[in-house]
Amino acid sequence: MAKGRIRVKLKSYDHRVLDGTCEQLLETALRTGAKIVGPIPLPTKTEKFTVIRGNSSNSKNSQEAFEIKTHKRLIEIVEPTDKTIDSLMHLELPAGVDIEVKM
Repeated sequence: MAKGRIRVKLKSYDHRVLDGTCEQLLETALRTGAKIVGPIPLPTKTEKFTVIRGNSSNSKNSQEAFEIKTHKRLIEIVEPTDKTIDSLMHLELPAGVDIEVKM
């Protein structure tokens, strides 16, 4: 049996894809007999950008605003087994989800 705990941090721009990935990860870990804490929602990071619309000197007052939100989730696998680690390594994740694993 593997000692310690595994901390999985997931990031994505789309919260629906992120939640689906969390469910998939939880099902895989529970099926192998591991104990899990989470998913814990972490604060959403919002980046705001302002762009000038026109290119002439008269249009400097006309601006367009954009924002990108990065959603994050934390899952802790408290008592992982060897089978849990194997199944997590071979897990198919959707595009657009960044995963960070710490042991």
